[in-house]
Amino acid sequence: MKERPIPSVRDFGVAARACGFELWGVARALPLAAYSFYKDWVGEGMAGPMGYLTDHRAGVRGDPRKLLETAKSVLCLGKLYNTKDMPTDSGRGRVSNYAWGSGDYHDVLRRDLELLVDLLHAAWGEFDARVCVDTAPLLERSYAREAGLGWIGRNTCLINEPLGSWFFLGEVLVSVELPAGAPPPDRCGTCRRCIDACPTAALVPGPGTPGPDWQLDARLCISTLTIEQRGPIEEDLRPAMGAHLFGCDICQEVCPWNRRAPSALDPEFQPLNAGLDLEELAGMTPDEFRARFRRTPVWRAKYQGMLRNVAVAMGNSGEARFRPALEKLAVNGDEVVEEHARWALARLGAAR
Repeated sequence: MKERPIPSVRDFGVAARACGFELWGVARALPLAAYSFYKDWVGEGMAGPMGYLTDHRAGVRGDPRKLLETAKSVLCLGKLYNTKDMPTDSGRGRVSNYAWGSGDYHDVLRRDLELLVDLLHAAWGEFDARVCVDTAPLLERSYAREAGLGWIGRNTCLINEPLGSWFFLGEVLVSVELPAGAPPPDRCGTCRRCIDACPTAALVPGPGTPGPDWQLDARLCISTLTIEQRGPIEEDLRPAMGAHLFGCDICQEVCPWNRRAPSALDPEFQPLNAGLDLEELAGMTPDEFRARFRRTPVWRAKYQGMLRNVAVAMGNSGEARFRPALEKLAVNGDEVVEEHARWALARLGAAR
């Protein structure tokens, strides 16, 4: 009778590299102390409009075995998405690096995680597994930290010492017990560049030891405002949004650990939507928006949200050439878009 192979971390690493992951490690499938800090963060309202962080799924995040009853290990993986910045002129809006590509990263990660499971099944035989991307209720940064992939910086991103923070994270819960990694030391030191650079002061003091010293107030974060916020954006936050249409990378761009961050080679992540033409977007129909962005992360903002963001970016530009486009948006029939367009027109008028 053929002996059943003994699962090893080495097998996992070989398979992870074969599937295009630059980071990998193992954490125990057990509750983490970080869950209590997460509950406090939610209780303080800092999740903002992201209901999926506060609804019935919030309780599931306390224990990965609620996602897979037989789970013994969390296989944590990181896939690099950073690509070289594309030049943008004053007529273009900014899009977060992770959304520059032609595809949805959820699809890319799920495909590669499922391939990883197939390779591990071939190496180890049968075991229970559940693939998780960031839509699953799992404290993925905390488990990645436990697995040794990096520390959680003051910008609340997972930072890997040689490779930086431009990573998508994914996990596979498995019924296989593997030796777990260990958290690396926090190497932010006294640096606070991310805190000082945030236009909306969204990085705020946390509870401190044993909890985080700094945390994100998502209600103030430009990424939340441009992607997750439905309806109007608070007027006093609009000027700080600048030309951002979808997301914000400022806290990663200023991080010293990203100075030498490598570039991703995945074709799906190569720059396509790095800088979007404001006037072109302002004139898009719903069908045109769908055709261009349906299979990309930008779709998350929705048509109304994108036109709202375009109006804010035009207003912040100080450029009178956007007035005709804004005048059309001010009568486009959508109350939210119209109000933001009127605000932008007034802002351009004040900039004369």
